[in-house]
Amino acid sequence: MIGGLTITEDDLSADDVRALVALHLSGMHAESPACKVHALPLEKLRQPGVTFFAARMHGALAAIGAIKHLDDTHGELKSMRAAPEWRGKGVGEAVLRHLLAVAQARGYTRVSLETGRTEAFAPAVALYRKYGFEECAAFAEYVVDDFSQCLSLAL
Repeated sequence: MIGGLTITEDDLSADDVRALVALHLSGMHAESPACKVHALPLEKLRQPGVTFFAARMHGALAAIGAIKHLDDTHGELKSMRAAPEWRGKGVGEAVLRHLLAVAQARGYTRVSLETGRTEAFAPAVALYRKYGFEECAAFAEYVVDDFSQCLSLAL
């Protein structure tokens, strides 16, 4: 854990959290074909089965992330994003480790995600691969193609 960083379940009501979710959505729309934007807006991040977390460094929002319950053995990572001023400083990795711990505590045997294949997604893909995520077949409503890839980690 990064000293001073706290990661807690969040209700998405704070202005800074809402702004970072909006930044994440706009970034996904800028970097992805319209039919390939699977980032969740606020109302879907609040749905049952989705647990949202905010990472704060001494009160300042550093990153966000969520985990979606797919079934009793499978969770999906959603909305992983570091605030611009925190990119490259390890907060995204801290959120990933937290989400993986949540998945293990829930008894999941697998965690998966969908992401892009383009250069814009390379830092995130490198982080996921560092933790052992591997390409997998499409899951949920996703389609694997020349833009989208699915990654999964056995827990």
